[in-house]
Amino acid sequence: MTYCVGVLVEQGLVLIADTRTNAGLDDISTYRKLTTIAVPGERILALASAGNLALSQSVLGLLSEGLRNDETGETETLQTVPTLFQAALLIGRAIRQVRAMEQSALEQANLRFDVTFLFGGQISGGPMELFLVYSAGNFIRCGPDAPYLQIGEHKYGKPILDRAVRYNTDLYEAVKIGLISMDSTMRSNIGVGLPIDLAIAQRDALAFEVLHRIEPGEPYFHDLSERWSAALRAAHKSIPRPPYGQEPI
Repeated sequence: MTYCVGVLVEQGLVLIADTRTNAGLDDISTYRKLTTIAVPGERILALASAGNLALSQSVLGLLSEGLRNDETGETETLQTVPTLFQAALLIGRAIRQVRAMEQSALEQANLRFDVTFLFGGQISGGPMELFLVYSAGNFIRCGPDAPYLQIGEHKYGKPILDRAVRYNTDLYEAVKIGLISMDSTMRSNIGVGLPIDLAIAQRDALAFEVLHRIEPGEPYFHDLSERWSAALRAAHKSIPRPPYGQEPI
């Protein structure tokens, strides 16, 4: 299990991904699930994965080596495609190619094909965008009405995003809300955990402003977690008790 969240606000883009993988309670490992590509001044791309680790690594391997375009005969990579839309199509093609290679073996092992990606960034001359690419290879775009996307164990972190994130939210407020979403997920699911990888980019800067790994014990994230817990306790105590049970039957 994993949890990744991407937020696209007016000022820029945030991607956050945990690093925990587990094949049972006694087999827990740390693997990076957030991949970034940067050609300063030309393109920045970030790709976060959830699902079967072997499948996501196979997809990333294909994207690194490149896929042949049958129309042009050229090999395409994320470093060469001209637009983010074309990049999202390329990721979808890589997923379908891995499915074609692995589906039979997965079915024999009674496993399902499970891999999804968050993909965002900006290429010179185009807009900053954020996509969710499904295991079928199709995808959706993030938009101003719903300025975030999630993959993996998303249900615990969704309420704070629904209530707090708007398209005009300050970029670093979006970072804070995303980290609270991650902390809430970690509190409720042991399959999600530290370290956490973080990528932040300002719109039109064509360079990552922050690429950071939050390690266990980092003071800011620990303080954020404690403050959020205290704020929730204070909030529910400030709400009047329900009147039910106080009326005569």
